Amino acid sequence: MQPLLPLARLIDRINEAIGKSVIWLILLAVLVSATNAIVRKVFNMSSNSWLELQWYLFGAAFMLASAYTLKQNEHIRIDIFYGTRTRMTQHWIDLFGHVFFTLPFVLLMAWMLVPYTWAAYSIGQISTNSGGLIIWPARAILAAGFILLVCQILSEIIKKIAVMRGEMDDPTPFISAHEAAELEGAALAAEVARLAAEEKERVAKGGVRK
Repeated sequence: MQPLLPLARLIDRINEAIGKSVIWLILLAVLVSATNAIVRKVFNMSSNSWLELQWYLFGAAFMLASAYTLKQNEHIRIDIFYGTRTRMTQHWIDLFGHVFFTLPFVLLMAWMLVPYTWAAYSIGQISTNSGGLIIWPARAILAAGFILLVCQILSEIIKKIAVMRGEMDDPTPFISAHEAAELEGAALAAEVARLAAEEKERVAKGGVRK
């Protein structure tokens, strides 16, 4: 796995950069939504293109950040069974799921969406809604999202095998819901103690000045 780890790290860096960048699309979508609402109320004007642009932006934020979500191990999973297993068993579960379930599905979607996007682009397909936008950018976003997911799944498979073989540290150690609650409680208690100490020091300094 050592020769493949640089490839995995490159994929991670690319998807992390994309995932952190597309967060601004949410803000842009909010601004588009607010502008559309103001124009509609003030000037009694609106267009389906504004609504579809919001969909495009939200879709882009969701799809293009999916690979980064997988990298951060923040995807949804049911921990009733997974959380009670040893870490090595969890690695085997993850590897099995990536190879036999996630990767085949994502590969199929990417394979189908590329010609699907090209078909819309080649004929200049436009939304059936009055004043709607062209279709191919939305399909291109879907295709790009699944292609990035394919790359990230390959990266996760490489890293998972490397971790299981002891060639690298676990980049995403599992933390159960109970452990997460304990860590959050400890952090909160530390913050309360810090604020109490600051308040005590402020009161003491006020007493000295008197």
